Parts: sequence; C-alpha cells; structure tokens
Amino acid sequence: MASSSIDHAFTARTPKGRSGDPTYAGALSFMRRKYSKNVAGADAVVWGIPFDAAVTNRPGARFGPQAIRRASAIFDCDPQYPFNRDLFDDLAVVDYGDCLLDSGNHQKTPAAIEREAAKILKSGAFLLTLGGDHFVTWPVLKAHAAIHGPMAMVQFDAHQDTWPDDGKRIDHGSFVARAVKDGIIDPDRSIQIGIRTHAPDDCGIKILYGHEVEEMRAADIAYAIAERTGGKKTYVTFDIDCLDPAYAPGTGTPVAGGPSSAKILSVLRQMTQIDVVGADIVEVAPAYDHADITAIAGSTVAMHYLGLLAEKKARDKA
Repeated sequence: MASSSIDHAFTARTPKGRSGDPTYAGALSFMRRKYSKNVAGADAVVWGIPFDAAVTNRPGARFGPQAIRRASAIFDCDPQYPFNRDLFDDLAVVDYGDCLLDSGNHQKTPAAIEREAAKILKSGAFLLTLGGDHFVTWPVLKAHAAIHGPMAMVQFDAHQDTWPDDGKRIDHGSFVARAVKDGIIDPDRSIQIGIRTHAPDDCGIKILYGHEVEEMRAADIAYAIAERTGGKKTYVTFDIDCLDPAYAPGTGTPVAGGPSSAKILSVLRQMTQIDVVGADIVEVAPAYDHADITAIAGSTVAMHYLGLLAEKKARDKA
C-alpha cells in the first residue's frame, strides 16, 4: 500500500503520488486525486459539471460525474494500462469537485460554467471536464478559446450537434454549429468520429461516419485526426454515445452501429502528436447503465487523457 491512511481524496498532502485506498472503499474523487479548490502547481484539474437540462431524449447525465469518479476507483495503485506508468509520479492532478449551478434558472448556466472554467484555466492547468450533457462543452470551449483563440476540435460522437441555433438555446444538439459560427473552433481543422445520424449542416467539419470507422484501423483513424488538426491547438470532446450501445448503454441518446470501447481507446492511445489543450467526457447517464459498463468506459477515456498528458510531460522533461 502507498500509505497507511484512507480517504486519499482528503488526506493526500500533495497532488502527486498514488493512494493506498482499497478500490471498494474511501472517498471517491477521480482516481483518488486530492479534492482541492487550490489549483496552484497542478498540471491538470478534473472538474465535474452535473447538468442535463439540455437533453433532447433521456435525462440523467447530471449524475455522470459521480458515476465516472466511482468507476475510476479501479485504476488506483497500479501502473496504468496501456501507458505502463504511474501517471502521478510526476503529474500533479487535483479534483476540483463540481460546478455549482442554479437548477431553477438554466439561462444562468452557460455563464456560470464559463466563469469557473476560466478561473481554473487561468492557473495554466489542463482542464479535464466530466459532464453532464454535451451542452456543457459550449461554455468550456469559450473559456479555452479566450486563451488559445479558434481551436481545432476532435469530437467523438454519434451526433454532429450542428442543428440550427439562435445563439440562446440550451441544447446539447446545436453547440457545434454555434461554436463554428462564433469562431470558437476552426472547422477546417476539426473532425468528428463515429457519426451515425444526419444533421442539416456539417459546418465544414470533416466526418468519419460510423460505417467508415468500422472499416478503418485505429491507427488510420488516429492518422486522420492528426492530419486534420494539423498541429493546431485542439480541444477533444468525447460523447460516450460515440460507442455502440453494447459498450455504453448508459447514455441519453444511444445509436446502434458504433465502435467498440477497445477500438476507440486504441485511437486515443495513438493521439500522441495532437496538441490537446483541453478535453471532456460527457453524456454518461448511469440510470440506464448496467454493471457500470458505461461509467467504466467513460472513466477510462478520462484516464487516457491524463495518460497522454503524463507522457507529454515525461517527453518534455527528457
């Protein structure tokens, strides 16, 4: 065991190092990271946004951050596969907790999310967001764009999220169209992977449809992503419904015909050449899950983000 204490989320003295908590007990922060509102010195900050009032089908993603944190407990204490390293030997990560939102006044939600995201990003840390429905990506994107300017976007999703938007909607199906229109993302450097629905407009974003992903190797998908983003600063957003419902039943708008978790995790593992400046995992709705299948997939996606970040830090240090 790494220590003789428990509840590492509260007892940890630093944002580095593994915990000794049993996988079945202890306070459930993301991967047992220390809960803290002090992000000074952190390489990455994990933050939950428990919001699902923008869904067009089944609600429940407000419980996504809890489910992802719970599922992440299984990662504790071991070198993380496939990175073969303890991610926290050198990577300082804190769990910032959740965004406080007024459940009775959703029109205030976007500004509240953007304001707190900007506060975290001001520290220089990488922000890993746990949703929530996919609308939460919109204000988080705005906070990143305020620092980096128009970004490339890599979107793993069954849906394009480019439906018409008047700029005021609270809607998880139109934020991409708004982000293109407002110059938050660069469509010529953006790509969507796993799309299995049709929207009226692709907004100029490259699409790898579900049937194409089925025929491609993971390495070829990763290459297509690197080619499209072209070295531009990139935000990665992962809607868990990108995966086939067999691998992610716990989501609000499941679509059959998607890729396996193994294939898409292999794609993420190979995204070493992408300049990722922020990332999220959204639309995990545990009420529809079975045996934590979806939560486990979501937490593994989030772990891969940190794994890539840990490798990058190691490379920069070498």
